[in-house]
Amino acid sequence: MEAIRVIQVGLGPIGQGIVKFLLEREGLELVAAVDTAADKIGRDVGQLCGLDKKIGIKVRDNLSETIEDTNPDVAIVSTASSMEKVAPLIEQILSASVAVVTTCEEMAYPWMTQGALSKRLDESARKAGVAVLATGVNPGFLMDFLPLCFTAICQKVEKIKVQRIQDASTRRVPFQQKIGAGLTLEQFEAKRQSGTIRHVGLTESMHMIAARLGWKLEKTEDVLEPVVAVKEITSGYIPIKPGMVAGVRQSGKGYVNGEEVITLEFVATVGQNDPADVVEIDGQPKIKSIIPGGINGDVATCAIAVNAISSIISAEPGLRTMADMPPITFFNTLT
Repeated sequence: MEAIRVIQVGLGPIGQGIVKFLLEREGLELVAAVDTAADKIGRDVGQLCGLDKKIGIKVRDNLSETIEDTNPDVAIVSTASSMEKVAPLIEQILSASVAVVTTCEEMAYPWMTQGALSKRLDESARKAGVAVLATGVNPGFLMDFLPLCFTAICQKVEKIKVQRIQDASTRRVPFQQKIGAGLTLEQFEAKRQSGTIRHVGLTESMHMIAARLGWKLEKTEDVLEPVVAVKEITSGYIPIKPGMVAGVRQSGKGYVNGEEVITLEFVATVGQNDPADVVEIDGQPKIKSIIPGGINGDVATCAIAVNAISSIISAEPGLRTMADMPPITFFNTLT
C-alpha cells in the first residue's frame, strides 16, 4: 500500500509533537508543514521540531500553494481551539478534496453549540467527498469517547461521571499558562472573564455523550474556579507562592428531567497530588475504571491525531465525531 501523504498545519508544541510522531510511523509520509509565524517560515521542519537532523522540508506559509504543490491525502490542523478561527483553514483544505484531522477542541462535537457552522463544514466536506474529524485526548477521548465505550457492556445507564485530575508540572508551558498557574486571584478573574483561561471542550463532551446515548439535555453547566496554592510550589515553569493560583477546577454538568446525569470534573494544577483519570458508570452493571497517574495529554493528543489518519481516509464524507468514526487504533504500518 502506498504511503498516505500528510501535511501538518500549525507548528506549536502540539504540531511539533505530531510531526515527530509522523516521521516515526511507517506508511505515512510528511510532505509539507505550514505555519504563518515569522520565526518559523523557511526553517527546516526537523530542526524546528527538535530533531538532530534536517529532513529537507521547510516551513511554508501559503496553505493553498502548499496543497497544490504537494498533493496531500490528509491535513492535520493544530492551530486553535476556536472553531470560528479554524473553519476558514479547513474550508480551504476541503476545496482541494483533502481529508482533515484537527485538534480544535470546539469541533469535538459542535452540532449543539455551533450548529450553523457545523452544517456548513459538513456540506463542504460531503461536496469534497472527504471526512473532517476533530479529536484529541480531551475532548475526543478520555471524557467522552472512552466512557461511551464502557457503556457497550451495560444493559442500562443512569449516570456517567468522569474525573480528569492532572499534575500540570509535567505538561508544556503553554498548558500551565492556560490554566492560570502563577497568577494572582485578580489576574485569574480578569482572564476568566475574558475567556482566556478555561478548559475548552467540557460542553462538547457532554453533548457527544448525550447524543450517542439518546439523552436530550435540557441544560448544561460549565463552572470554572481557581485552585489556590497553600504552600510554595516550585515544580512548574515559574515558582508559585501561597495564595497564588496553582491551576483550575472546572465542572461540567448535564441535566435530563431536572436530574444531573453527566458530571465531568477537570482538575489541573501544578503539584497536584494523586493524578488520575476516572470513569464511573452508574448502571447495570456499575463500572469504575481508574488510570493511576492519568494520561499525559500532550503525548496522547499527538498520538491520536496521527492514529486517526488511517481511519479518516475510509470514513464517510462529512463532519465526523469520534462517536461515529471507524475504530481508531495504533497501527505499526498500513495494510
